[in-house]
Amino acid sequence: MSENRVFAKCAWRLIPFMMLLYVLNYFDRVNVGFAALTMNRDLGFTPTIFGIGAGLFFFGYSLCQIPSSVLIERIGARRGVSCILMTWGALSAACAFAQTPTSFYALRFLLGVAEAGFFPGMVLYMTYWFPRSHRARFTAIFMAAIPLSFVLGGPLSGFIFEMDGVAGLHGWQWLFLIEGLPASISGFAAWMYLRDGPAHASWLTVEEKNAIAERLASEDTVEHRELGPALRDPRMYAIGLVLFGFNIGGYGYFLWLPQIVQGMGFSTRATGFITALPFMAGMAAMVFWGRSSDIRGERIWHVAIALLVAAAGFAMASLVQSNLLLLLALSLVAVGMHAFYGPFWSLPASFLKGPAAAGGLALVNTIGALGGFVGPSLIGVLREQTGSYAASMVVLAVPLVLSAVIVLAIGRVMAARPRVAGVEAGGAA
Repeated sequence: MSENRVFAKCAWRLIPFMMLLYVLNYFDRVNVGFAALTMNRDLGFTPTIFGIGAGLFFFGYSLCQIPSSVLIERIGARRGVSCILMTWGALSAACAFAQTPTSFYALRFLLGVAEAGFFPGMVLYMTYWFPRSHRARFTAIFMAAIPLSFVLGGPLSGFIFEMDGVAGLHGWQWLFLIEGLPASISGFAAWMYLRDGPAHASWLTVEEKNAIAERLASEDTVEHRELGPALRDPRMYAIGLVLFGFNIGGYGYFLWLPQIVQGMGFSTRATGFITALPFMAGMAAMVFWGRSSDIRGERIWHVAIALLVAAAGFAMASLVQSNLLLLLALSLVAVGMHAFYGPFWSLPASFLKGPAAAGGLALVNTIGALGGFVGPSLIGVLREQTGSYAASMVVLAVPLVLSAVIVLAIGRVMAARPRVAGVEAGGAA
């Protein structure tokens, strides 16, 4: 029996469904950027109000990362993910009824609380099924749901806006309702479909279950299994800072891109289609770069190069004058942003397991998620003060460069500890 065949079977069974859930997750996380195309005018929101409200999601998200992730590890992915899906879908749909800055802020904060455990729970879930040598590529494929959500969500949002006035609701209200409720429904599907690990999968033979268990056990060189030591490991905080810098640029980009594109003179429907183009390039880069990282058994330089490519795109976007060159620069940002994910999330998972993995991944995401507040808020303030996006593009490039420097420093530390996850100089397996 081919070992690769067993893991491919697990991937075909799990990854498409996990991608679907993550597409719904990103719909509900960033559809506020598309809603803003008309919501800000209807509700009288300034760029600063929108930027703060969009970013407040990440305060709730950060606050509940660790407890939510540890809870999923204890009660199982099937039960935990199902509850998360049903709750966040209902809260996302409720954003349709925000009328004041206060209600907008409150709903975005609560949505962050509801979604907190989903992503780290999914990354942890993959460690139950796949060895390190397969993890970056499968993580990248799973996370290709991020650009896919924009490829699908952009045009979909454009069509939904044409429902403006139906049943007395604005188009942006229909956007929240139509894109929020499917997440609640998918919670029941997750309960039926997901299993807590290979041992519980009826679609695997006994021989296949044993092969997975033996392979995972054979490379079990993790340093941390208990939560306490993992949360005291300085590397976790350094990796969290890398994600913090990345998210300043990433969520500044994700949540403001529709308004940047609309500012070029495109209609609401055309904006939905135009915003999809950079993410198509990002999706291809994500899968290619994740596979490259696995084939070479290298993580550090793959993460650093992706960050620098995104920073170069932001720098270019701040300088160019033509709309075509601006779109090319924003596409370069998308390529770097999405190439980052697969290699990056393979780093902490390489030396954590069990409760340590649940809490450690959540700690990294907690620190990183705060960047999701800083980025959108910075753009809102700078846009209101300067009247353009050029200054904010430069500002978003800086934390990406700093994150690249930090990850290279992490590589030097990990290279001095070759026992950890088979680390070689300059990278991590």
